[in-house]
Amino acid sequence: MNDLYQSQRTMRQMRKVAMQRGVVAILDVGSSKIAALVLRFDGSARMDEGGEFGSLAGQSGFRIIGAATTRSRGVRFGEITAMGETERAIRTALQAAQKMAGIRVDHVIACFSGGEPRSYGLDAQLVLEDQVVTEQDVARVLASCDVPEYGEGREVLHAQPVNFALDHRSGLIDPRGQLGNELSVDMHMLTVDAAAVQHLAYCIKRCDLELAGIASSAYVSGIAALVEDEQELGAACIDLGGGATSVSIFIKKHMIYADSIRMGGDHVTSDISLGLSVPMANAERIKTFYGGVHATGMDDREMIEIGGETGDYEHDRRTASRAELIGIMRPRVEEIFEEVRARLDAAGFDHLPSQQIVLTGGGSQIPGLDGLAAKILGQQVRLGRPLRVHGLPQAATGPGFSSAVGLALFAANPQDEWWDFDIPADRYPNRSLKRAVKWFKDNW
Repeated sequence: MNDLYQSQRTMRQMRKVAMQRGVVAILDVGSSKIAALVLRFDGSARMDEGGEFGSLAGQSGFRIIGAATTRSRGVRFGEITAMGETERAIRTALQAAQKMAGIRVDHVIACFSGGEPRSYGLDAQLVLEDQVVTEQDVARVLASCDVPEYGEGREVLHAQPVNFALDHRSGLIDPRGQLGNELSVDMHMLTVDAAAVQHLAYCIKRCDLELAGIASSAYVSGIAALVEDEQELGAACIDLGGGATSVSIFIKKHMIYADSIRMGGDHVTSDISLGLSVPMANAERIKTFYGGVHATGMDDREMIEIGGETGDYEHDRRTASRAELIGIMRPRVEEIFEEVRARLDAAGFDHLPSQQIVLTGGGSQIPGLDGLAAKILGQQVRLGRPLRVHGLPQAATGPGFSSAVGLALFAANPQDEWWDFDIPADRYPNRSLKRAVKWFKDNW
């Protein structure tokens, strides 16, 4: 198990074991909160004749039987910075979710928003030996993709075929069993900083859990917040988290681009804390209750009790107008959306048939944010909440839970990835993908 292909296949096998046992934990490791869900599968996964999952890794119905959140500790910009603190936070969230579910969980599927994700578009063509496309032909054409040199210290997190073409017919979802002479594929590859993945994998191992899968928050947020038509016609999902803002673009129900901006709701809170000279906890409360991005004439007269616990009566009874608060918040929110617009322009978002933008994540709840986003991004913008799934508690239906719910959908209905196919060792891509995955060897 010394290369990425095998390590990802091993995680898929662990996911299969977890589904056969019937329960798996979902872990969203964010900068402001850590969310844990416990899923129970109903056993309806699609199997092949041998009782094994096919290359399409199976689809299963599930129900959420446990949910818990805790304040995140030791995570900045979506990456772990203090291992011991993050381990305690993960244990706290998972123990509470397991207690609610009344069952012990050994396997966990995790997502994170850091790691500076980068997207690559790959393609390959293959002349078919036989006219009928077999699974081995799909594996061979995927192995023929010319993998770029994406640099030392980075690993591939997702590698998904997004489009197949057979002779002159493009837009095929699954070409197996169809007739033709030449098979082509377009594949989207997402790489992340290897250290971010290593730290998360090691932290989960320290919690005495098996890692059965790992995903990018940008990807799973899009799965949860975009409706089917948006995923089909073309849409972008902007997940405004605490320490990072994730951007993903979908078309034909596949993600074709993902990126992350190292700014989020915590930066807005920090600006309020500095601007009003209050502790971060007070700044978060003021942002939640009185925050906004559009000032009106009334806001000059609406005074906010800043409060404090210094013991100095004059200092502790200070007030500020809501217009002053909005004046602190708006520049940072505009800066975040300017960065998002730069990422969307670089990805060629303007060329998609539909340019719907969906805002989700905990930071998207600031009043008036969708209007400001539409003005800066120049597109239709709506606020997205995660899709309803069975057993989801009312407290977990807000936009802040898009990543966690999306990860549950990702676990139950995974899309094809490069490592789902049996690729012979001599057909492995001859460059970066063949590098040793040291963290996997060290940790398993």
